[in-house]
Amino acid sequence: MEIKNFIYILLTAYLATFLRIIINNNFFVSIIGSFLVGFFISRRLSYSTEKILLSGFFSCFTSFSGFIYFLHTILNQGNWIKFIIFLNLIIIVNLFTMLFGFWISRKIT
Repeated sequence: MEIKNFIYILLTAYLATFLRIIINNNFFVSIIGSFLVGFFISRRLSYSTEKILLSGFFSCFTSFSGFIYFLHTILNQGNWIKFIIFLNLIIIVNLFTMLFGFWISRKIT
């Protein structure tokens, strides 16, 4: 991979982190990110563009650690039922949102 691609990854990661701070809502960010990941993976992107978007932008934007922190907070409250419901709900909703983004992208082209 070329050095310019590493610079692009750093810039997109910076942009994604900045957007995440502005939005400041783990669930909303997760839904947006899942939709956009589904949308872009259905496209025939070059290897470098795919790495820039998926490794740079989306891994910083959707931030798995935000999801884990949210679940950790619920778990610390001792509410196991709420924890299990949110864990499954977040995963299922994000999966279907990603599939919806994939489907929308295929319908456009």
